[in-house]
Amino acid sequence: MSVLAHLPALVVIAPLLTSPLVLLLKPRGLAWLAALVASLASFAIAIALTTSVLEGTTPGYEMGGWPAPYGIGLTIDALSAIVLLVVTGASSFALLAGRASIDSQIAPARQPYFYAAWLLAVAGFLGIAVSADAFNIFVFMEISSLACYVLIAGGPDRRALPAVFKYLIIGTVAATFYLIGVGLIYMMTGTLALADMESRIEAVADQSPILVAAGFITIGLALKAAVFPLHVWLPNAYTHAPHIVTVFLAACATKVAIYVLLRFDFFVFQQNLIGHELQFSFFLLPLAVLAVLIASGAALAESNLKRLLAYSSIAQIGYILLGASLVSVEGLTAGIVHLFNHALAKGALFLAVAGLALGASGLDLEDLRGIARKRPWTMAAFVAASLSLIGMPGTAGFISKWYLITAAIEQGPLGMVLVTVIVVSSLMALAYIWRVVEPAYFQSSETSSSAGEPAASTRGGAISWLAAVTWIAVAANFYFGLQPALPLSLAANAAGLLLGHMP
Repeated sequence: MSVLAHLPALVVIAPLLTSPLVLLLKPRGLAWLAALVASLASFAIAIALTTSVLEGTTPGYEMGGWPAPYGIGLTIDALSAIVLLVVTGASSFALLAGRASIDSQIAPARQPYFYAAWLLAVAGFLGIAVSADAFNIFVFMEISSLACYVLIAGGPDRRALPAVFKYLIIGTVAATFYLIGVGLIYMMTGTLALADMESRIEAVADQSPILVAAGFITIGLALKAAVFPLHVWLPNAYTHAPHIVTVFLAACATKVAIYVLLRFDFFVFQQNLIGHELQFSFFLLPLAVLAVLIASGAALAESNLKRLLAYSSIAQIGYILLGASLVSVEGLTAGIVHLFNHALAKGALFLAVAGLALGASGLDLEDLRGIARKRPWTMAAFVAASLSLIGMPGTAGFISKWYLITAAIEQGPLGMVLVTVIVVSSLMALAYIWRVVEPAYFQSSETSSSAGEPAASTRGGAISWLAAVTWIAVAANFYFGLQPALPLSLAANAAGLLLGHMP
């Protein structure tokens, strides 16, 4: 068997096995380099797997040679390929750009532990994406969650500790709900393989435990995905985490939970539970609309830049679920492509925030007055990435919003209401981004122009590298806005795959 046949397993094994090795790399910089190499290796494997999917194959792997449902199976399709690209790309860009930011926030003696936790989080997210088994999804979910708690609490901000405690409690409740649901399905079907569940649920005489399981799993995953109003853990976690950790988590953490939610609801429940399509829409559609409007309103009222963008992420999750709740090819395509495009936009924005933080005394809007004079290129990158978040033509964000509006119009009178919500929320995004731009460009700082500037020339070079990688991420937003074939092809294939499992 060639190495290519092992790629579905190697994409997870690369960061998983490198994690304990990183702990042994005490000299400064080696731990970062090892983590970066492992992340880039997984990114390259994800690209290779995505290429196979686009060529019409479905890469799979049987751990130990045991076929599912007796053994652990791994499967890569269009939906999981998007998640693999998002996770590995977010990790690679964050690590590539973030050494200066990490050095400023994490003590050198603690950095090997930090990078080990980072790789465990990457391995956990990737394991969720490739697993074809409900229990192994839970195992990888716990690996990624525990690692994320360590990453968020690893910075110098003591406010991260209560934020992590809240995240831990809610994450534990979410995992418990998910596990109860999986246990109920296993009790009724005797299998944990997702494909086997789908075929066996139909033969279950009493569907009541399956309905209860669907409720438990949906609520548990909604907590993990920060679906409104189950989002209370997210703003503080994003705000008080180290800046590069926020880049990574904002780009992919909630997206992985949404992926599992879609896979369960469409692969396992839609075909076998009568009326589940309507239940899915009636449950998610109102929550998506409320998320888009209320979270955007909360962002308008925020004075801290990271917290403002955290509430923006909750609104963007609403866009993804709004498309999915339409249960149509167009709606699912729009929702899935926005999963990809929002990762691009928010990753670039938080990279810019990490650069701004190195030149400002804080991240309150008052602290950013005149920051464009000290960090002109970084602030320009922030503005350019914001265009994608708003949905300006020529950006990746415009593509997903355009497809979302097109899908909504097909819903008749309800669709016109949804279009109004999308347009209004885009204007609200423009307003809260302007609240950042105005003090940065049009107000003067009360402190001296050198306040917050790094003293060491070597660190200045690292900051320039951070700005360069930030601009690469910004350029990706414009590239996929002008050449959206790759994410649109994957999203359309994923939408057809999901709807193909409906009756």
